[in-house]
Amino acid sequence: MAAIVSVENLTKTYGSGFEALKSVSLAIEEGEILALLGPNGAGKTTLISTICGIITPSSGTVTVGGHDILSDFRAARSLIGLVPQEINLEPFERVIDTVRFSRGLFGKSRNDAYLDEILGKLSLSDKKTSKIMELSGGMKRRVMIAKALSHEPRILFLDEPTAGVDVELRRDMWDTVAELKADGVTIILTTHYIEEAEAIADRIGVINKGDILLVQNKAELMSQMGQKQLRISLAQPTTEIPPELSEFDLTLSEDGECLVYTYDTRGEKTGITSLMANLQKTDLQLADLQTEQSSLEDIFVGLVKEPA
Repeated sequence: MAAIVSVENLTKTYGSGFEALKSVSLAIEEGEILALLGPNGAGKTTLISTICGIITPSSGTVTVGGHDILSDFRAARSLIGLVPQEINLEPFERVIDTVRFSRGLFGKSRNDAYLDEILGKLSLSDKKTSKIMELSGGMKRRVMIAKALSHEPRILFLDEPTAGVDVELRRDMWDTVAELKADGVTIILTTHYIEEAEAIADRIGVINKGDILLVQNKAELMSQMGQKQLRISLAQPTTEIPPELSEFDLTLSEDGECLVYTYDTRGEKTGITSLMANLQKTDLQLADLQTEQSSLEDIFVGLVKEPA
């Protein structure tokens, strides 16, 4: 697929000297769902705010649908819908009026049939004439999405779309995102929820301290979860791995009390039987055995973990 958003060597440094983005490069493919994971302060919001034209970059280039966000900002911005983290709605305004107003801001002619369709897909049809103040928090988030879609954008940015909502509503939002993708909308979402990325994303990106650490197809990442670790606790610590075990992919814990063997559960042979047979040929005494399955969360934590 062609890249509908192209980011090259993007940086953002504030007057204080803080580097929010450090030479970020990223290509977002048309029609995909990209989940951007990262801890607080990682640069997620800064990145999408820069792409959307809210923050001016220090250097680098961004194009949206072939339009430069600086030299051709009107054309670039017209292709983008943004749902920010904060719910910022006029409490006394009716749902349909606030959505109409957003459409008008982009110079679009009135099209109530289209807006009714959007409200229907977001389960807001029966709230069309309700005042914003009468809605639940979850419904207000849906109105924010309707506003972002009101001018018929090709790209939708969702910044922490399910923050603070319950599990049931979160799953409803996932279904909504899937329907939008089916309609051809490219979706980029930031999230703290690992399961959210796992449930709906085509690709997953990890950002930390302004750096993109990884952008990978979800299926490829999931394949890494086929790996397991066998942790061999020793009765007495050792300072080195015995030569009898050198053929195995083993690591020794810092305290010397544990051997860790990584293997692929999908392989024809795990090698555990041979490992245990060879272990008996050494002077090491076994105290306990444990297996651990790697997960997307493990991968994420491992990437953003501070060095000791």
